[in-house]
Amino acid sequence: MIFRQLFDSVSGTYSYLLASRAGGEALILDPVLEKADRYCQLLRELDLRLVKAVDTHLHADHVTGLGELRDRTQCITIMGEQSKADVVSMRVADGDKVMIEGLSLEAIYTPGHTDDSYSYLMGDRVFTGDTLLIRGTGRTDFQNGSARAQYESIFNRLLKLPDETMVFPAHDYKGDTVSTIGEEKRYNPRLQVKSVDDYIELMNNLHLPNPKMMDVAVPANMHVGLHQDELAKEGRSLTARDAIASLGRPEILLVDLRETGERTKHGTLSGALHAPYGGICESLQPGGMLREVAAATGRRVVFFCAFGERSAMAVAAAKKAGLENTAHIEGGIDAWKKAGGPVLHG
Repeated sequence: MIFRQLFDSVSGTYSYLLASRAGGEALILDPVLEKADRYCQLLRELDLRLVKAVDTHLHADHVTGLGELRDRTQCITIMGEQSKADVVSMRVADGDKVMIEGLSLEAIYTPGHTDDSYSYLMGDRVFTGDTLLIRGTGRTDFQNGSARAQYESIFNRLLKLPDETMVFPAHDYKGDTVSTIGEEKRYNPRLQVKSVDDYIELMNNLHLPNPKMMDVAVPANMHVGLHQDELAKEGRSLTARDAIASLGRPEILLVDLRETGERTKHGTLSGALHAPYGGICESLQPGGMLREVAAATGRRVVFFCAFGERSAMAVAAAKKAGLENTAHIEGGIDAWKKAGGPVLHG
């Protein structure tokens, strides 16, 4: 496995690059905007292809690199379903799996620092975001934070993991790089409390100043979605209502870009062809499945995904590959459902 811990000294942020090799698919956790050049350089040096970028929560101390990395690499952006971010490609819930070739991360909902905080468990290690830090815990006094919720997240979720589980946080200001669950149980001063009430009292009396970047970072991080206006102007997008009206028309080929787990959980659309976004470039090349189906049938390919971001990128990829007769559903299956569109389950 390829594992790199990367540090931004300005914000004290750790980002993590993960890959298993073979086809070179890679994932990055908690990227920082100003480090995007460094991440891309490292991806080239290691001959990796970034396919997913994940934020553990809506950060207040730095501007996320999610949008920049998506624009540079066409990767899938991921956050928890509670996030206030306008658009990300995929939203996860507790227990969901975030997968790339050879690697699987389990999403653990760990609110408290913010109400959208997640940790990610991968085998012998857990990426704890700002929930559990090395000899500390994330503050709980803004962004709908809750000391009570954080106590539950830490004591009833994270500290239930095996003691030898390595802890990789999103921040450290002292130069520590890794700990373990067992170490934190024994030596983390904030965890030596006798009750949830003691923890709440401790956290409510920290009286910390706001992060220096908070007024800039939070608004910026809430608006990372891919702008889809140009596609609409070019006539390459359908509103959910227009898409519902076109359901079953023989000249339309609906193509579902979501992963199998998303389809199982959230349902599918009648007659849609499944072509996961991760293989879109190959599928659009001469000899590729989508290219051949479109050529053989003459149908217009209409992509859709969860929220419209992957499908917008697929339309751009199709145009680049010379496949002009494509469009996407604005807002994805989320907008489809809100507009009353039929969904198949099972």
